[in-house]
Amino acid sequence: MARFVTIGYGDEAGYDRTDPAVRDAAHAHDAELVRRGAETGIAGTPVQVRNPGAGGVTTTEGPFLSAALPVAGFGIIEADTLEEAITMVSRTPCAVAHGVVEVWPLRTDG
Repeated sequence: MARFVTIGYGDEAGYDRTDPAVRDAAHAHDAELVRRGAETGIAGTPVQVRNPGAGGVTTTEGPFLSAALPVAGFGIIEADTLEEAITMVSRTPCAVAHGVVEVWPLRTDG
């Protein structure tokens, strides 16, 4: 079974304008994914780490990437195919509440 990294983007305005029943169903869906073994978490404040030429570590608080919506959370899921992974995340809160979820295949071949 393949593993996928998921990154959910969304904001409070999109969440608030989503029908509460749809939001509740999305949270129940997330709980079911976790029950089946998915690892999920809400995004905290990131730290950028650099160590050019292994000559010294520097850190900068804040994101390196930028997006139209803030990063809301992350997950690690298992699925047989990318299509199955897409189906799995299509009913999560970020996907249904006017946000977006990226699905990244997690390569382990080096």
